[in-house]
Amino acid sequence: MDDYTWEKTIRKRRVRRRRQALLVLILVILALGAFFGWHLYAQKRTPEYALEQAAVAVQKKDADRFRHYVNLDLVTSRGYDDLTADLLSYDTTLTAVNKAAYEKFYITVKPQLTSGTQDTILRRVSSGEWSLPEGTDILKGRQLGIDYERFLARSQLRNTSFVGIGKVTEDGTTATAEIEVRDDWTGTVFTLEAAMEQATDGHWQVTYLKNYRDYLDAVTPLHNEDIAKYSEATKNIVASYNEKLTAYKARFAALSQTSSGTFTAEQKAGLEALVEKEVIPTLQARQQELASVEVPPGARYLADQRQRATELTLEAWQHFLTGIKNDDPDELALAETLNKQELAVDLRVDDIIRHTAISRNIPNLP
Repeated sequence: MDDYTWEKTIRKRRVRRRRQALLVLILVILALGAFFGWHLYAQKRTPEYALEQAAVAVQKKDADRFRHYVNLDLVTSRGYDDLTADLLSYDTTLTAVNKAAYEKFYITVKPQLTSGTQDTILRRVSSGEWSLPEGTDILKGRQLGIDYERFLARSQLRNTSFVGIGKVTEDGTTATAEIEVRDDWTGTVFTLEAAMEQATDGHWQVTYLKNYRDYLDAVTPLHNEDIAKYSEATKNIVASYNEKLTAYKARFAALSQTSSGTFTAEQKAGLEALVEKEVIPTLQARQQELASVEVPPGARYLADQRQRATELTLEAWQHFLTGIKNDDPDELALAETLNKQELAVDLRVDDIIRHTAISRNIPNLP
């Protein structure tokens, strides 16, 4: 074999080896791709992945993703049953007959309340803020006598923070996941047990919380204890100023009596002086004294509602003053609207202190 033929043979062998090496490399890449692809596919069909994606949905404000991994219909349905049972158990004012009536009542309004809660949760996910449903009279207590604001507060949703995911126990197409949460007001850490199911397409969903009622029973007594402490610490302030404000209401009623439907110049002057020089300063002084009292963590909601009631009252009186000074019926109507809203908050404050169920006769808000 001459040199040329030998070199040609060597070159062919080198090309063949390179092609074989390239083929092996391609096969390895394809195998690795198939492995990681399968691994990723399998990972997406685990309860852990679903829980992680639900948490990511909240972080990224992705309501559609959250709904995909959390079955809100079942979660809110089971949660509603637990919450209403818990509410009734803490209302010591109810007789057996009244309790039975309330149980039937809560069953009747369940579709509206669970639907509203789903909407509230999804808007919290998409916006990052808690807000009450808008444009739905039922959820504002106008038709059903439900104080939805307090219903939501009593659910502990707004003051519960996600801490982390714990142990996940899988059993076929069902699983139980431990989810650690914290009550932001009292700092209480609790492990919720989330029931999960695998859908027909393979992805997992949270379907309900097995021990949500236990969480309520762990946190609510702590809140009630703090509410009792705060109520005791502020009762003298509240009683003292209520006495003054009751006297002002009587004077206001006497000054505002009219047969013609309009105030005389003398009446206007008397009403303006009463409101500007006595009522408003008294309300401001009461709020200052209440603000000086240390609020136990679990009573934060009660303190906030008291402050809200004062804010509404002050705003109502300001619009009343503008209305009588300018003979503006719209301002007077707005003052009346704000006054009714304040009455609703006052009823809420009273129910919080007495630990009553959230269904009460609330004024129809304009």
